[in-house]
Amino acid sequence: MMTTGLVAIDATILATAVPTIVKDLGGFAQFPWLFSIYLLAQAVSVPVYAKLADTVGRKPIVLIGIALFLLGSVLCGLAWSMPALIVFRAIQGLGAGAVQPMAVTIAGDIYTVVERAKVQGYLASVWAISSVVGPTLGGVFSQFLSWRWIFFVNIPLCVIAAWMLLRQFHETVEPRRHQVDYLGAGLLTVSLSLLIIAVLEGGQAWAWNSPQSIGSFGLGALLLALFVLAERGAAEPVLPLWVFSRHLLLSTALVSIGVGAILIGLTSFVPTYLEGALGTAPLTAGLALAALTIGWPISASLSGRLYLRIGFRNTALIGIGIVLLGVVALALFAATPSVAIVAASCFVTGLGLGLVATPSLIAAQSSVDWNERGVVTGANLFSRSIGSAVGVAIFGAVANAIFSASGRGAPDAATVVAASGAVFAAVTVTAALTMIAAISMPRTPAHRVQ
Repeated sequence: MMTTGLVAIDATILATAVPTIVKDLGGFAQFPWLFSIYLLAQAVSVPVYAKLADTVGRKPIVLIGIALFLLGSVLCGLAWSMPALIVFRAIQGLGAGAVQPMAVTIAGDIYTVVERAKVQGYLASVWAISSVVGPTLGGVFSQFLSWRWIFFVNIPLCVIAAWMLLRQFHETVEPRRHQVDYLGAGLLTVSLSLLIIAVLEGGQAWAWNSPQSIGSFGLGALLLALFVLAERGAAEPVLPLWVFSRHLLLSTALVSIGVGAILIGLTSFVPTYLEGALGTAPLTAGLALAALTIGWPISASLSGRLYLRIGFRNTALIGIGIVLLGVVALALFAATPSVAIVAASCFVTGLGLGLVATPSLIAAQSSVDWNERGVVTGANLFSRSIGSAVGVAIFGAVANAIFSASGRGAPDAATVVAASGAVFAAVTVTAALTMIAAISMPRTPAHRVQ
């Protein structure tokens, strides 16, 4: 719960401070990188950590993640420019890549699928508390103190989490020699980096049909193909291809991609929308966004009762239907900004996401044994990170295209409304595609998995 809290608070505390950070450091066009570089570093490191956790154990990996997250937080708080802050966010992302998957994997090790229905309430409470504490602290720090404190607040949390794990968590791992898949890890990191850069900078730093854009897409796709070939011959692949060849694991990974994109689309643009369109204070914008992460843990804590009764697939379908209601409302009312409507839409969306993300992850996690659970959990959360990284890149490109077309320098309220409306429409399309992925999930009753 403590380690989950690190990532949970960080998920919402930064978004409310973006306008203040941009005002202090500049670089409005670069601010999507604060999210995308963090998510990219998290995404490409998750498979490596997950594989190591299945070989050397969960405890050393989660402690390494906490240490990196602590280092990145300190450096972010000391950043002197937007490029420096972006680089330090990457270090934070490398830490988060170990922290979040290991917390979920450890819970999967300790509890059965039936017990996890109750445990989800405890884990969800962390997100519920963080959903209020994160935006509130972000708003208070950026409005009354300094945005730098949104990073410094992680220092005591990291220290406490590491101390509790060292004292309380014990595991027995059978020692054996392993072969690290350096080639696979390198190819995966570089290929995904090139593809994300191509999406984020396309139409902004260079034209979509420019040599830079074509080269980044082409080289990224080529290296990704080489990664697949390398994994086929690797003794211990960093991301085993069987993870995506099983029907249940593939469909839940696709659902996770959609969840990641939807989540980042709202968390990264709702505060900017409210602050830019209505002049809302960062604290108020943060509390409106908090409705999203309040709704999520409420439904996640109740999801166990549903998936134990009607199955994982049906629970996820109910959830994604609720998500569609929330994001459609957000897109339809984007032209008439209202804090109340945004908060209500975010709350409904959060309720739906809790019924999608939790059952799909547990379905995947519970279908394998201990020696595969780390990889499967990591692959699912890796998919969510990829969805968030690609999502923020695409949504950022959509918003920047409208900002650039306005030709007014700093975006005015009307431009912010237009850009945000386009982003919310794109999020709606993403939710519809996620529903298709949820429909493709096999009908697996919860009592058939352990």
